[in-house]
Amino acid sequence: MRSSTVGIKDFPAVEGRTYVPGDEGYDTELAGFNTAYAHRPSVVVAARSAEDVRTAVSYAREHHLSVAVQATGHGLSVANEGGVVISTRELDGVRIDVEARTAWIEAGTQWGRVIEEAARFGLAPLSGSFPGVGAVSYTLGGGIGVLAREFGYAADHLRAAEIVTADGELRTADADSDPELFWALRGAGHNFGVVTAIEIDLVPVERVYGGQLVFDGKHTEELMRTWAAWTKTVPETVSSGIGFVVYPDIPVLPEALRGRYVATVSVAFNGPAKEGERLVAPLRAVATPLTDGVREMPYTDSAQIYSDPPFPHAYTSTNVLLSGIDEDALATVLKAGGPDADIMCVLNVRHLGGALARTPKDGGSALGHRDAQYLVQLITPIEGNESLAVARSVQDGVHTTLGARVLGSALPFTFADGERATEAQTRSGYEAADYDRLARLKGLLDPQNLFRHNRNIIPVTD
Repeated sequence: MRSSTVGIKDFPAVEGRTYVPGDEGYDTELAGFNTAYAHRPSVVVAARSAEDVRTAVSYAREHHLSVAVQATGHGLSVANEGGVVISTRELDGVRIDVEARTAWIEAGTQWGRVIEEAARFGLAPLSGSFPGVGAVSYTLGGGIGVLAREFGYAADHLRAAEIVTADGELRTADADSDPELFWALRGAGHNFGVVTAIEIDLVPVERVYGGQLVFDGKHTEELMRTWAAWTKTVPETVSSGIGFVVYPDIPVLPEALRGRYVATVSVAFNGPAKEGERLVAPLRAVATPLTDGVREMPYTDSAQIYSDPPFPHAYTSTNVLLSGIDEDALATVLKAGGPDADIMCVLNVRHLGGALARTPKDGGSALGHRDAQYLVQLITPIEGNESLAVARSVQDGVHTTLGARVLGSALPFTFADGERATEAQTRSGYEAADYDRLARLKGLLDPQNLFRHNRNIIPVTD
């Protein structure tokens, strides 16, 4: 059904709704989780089928309009101005194949839905820290989940993808039917079309031992040293991260955290609770935690491991992948998330390695820097251009401080970059030879560069 006020000339009818600026529902359809940016396209297509997506892409190609896709709006990097935005939130189907241990997921589905459906059969997806993230876009970008060190990137467990490419054709890509596109979709999938559904592996995990240990900020340095040493001893079945933040004094927060500088260790262990207790003991020994939420839990409660904020807000972030922990450098970086920072920041360090370091044998993957051992991310809440400028200054300081220690970046952990979302930044997410390979494939499949609003790869055309 089309809006009565569609202003795009001759836009074809689709099953879902279409909106243009000024239509009731236009802003609502474009509202995302990260409110720092918002797409302002000439037309929004609220797709209800793969055919709607195909129609929208074909129209955009014929009229030389760029295409962006929005499911939940978490990872928005560059706003689409004047093009076509395809909203996939109504495409939310999930099918579980218990025998094959796979799930077929439509493009707008959030992880929470997949987690609940899989749990009915004693299975789990390789989901991330927040169940409100779109499962498809998360997987295409890589996906460092709560059990990442044991099972690897979510993209490594992509089995097949249904995708509308720039020529308007709907095709299915897997390791046999289209090995080159399949390789690219595992880690760079936002560049080659609009993925309408994917098939992914599920793992036989029903319960995990995990949660958060929250400490007063006065223990920051000791906790950082202890955690860094601890990560060198734990098995691959342990995935963890450490975070530092000065919380604002606002009613939405628990009273114990308001206005307080805290350090938080998040842990997930796929194993018996008794063994989990033994593994976590060195962290608990640093000091008496303000709160201790580490326990055995059903995987359906896995959002509690990182406890990401559930409400939409404006934020920007940067990140770097490191080959190892340099305590002197990280001590300097810690100041970015401390009480003396120029702006409120959330500093997170994730432990990588394990299965993340291994490239899948069934078709490979475009993901780069698998030798990275740690991911350092700086998230900065922002309000207006003034705070954005301060945030970027702080983020640039992190890059300068770490300098030669940096291997590259994890592109899905970079948000709201706007004009700074350059080709160089995108290249930082891949090995040099793999980026060149992706650029050649982009030139074959999308020579007009229709899909360029999310960590864009520049096409190479002959």
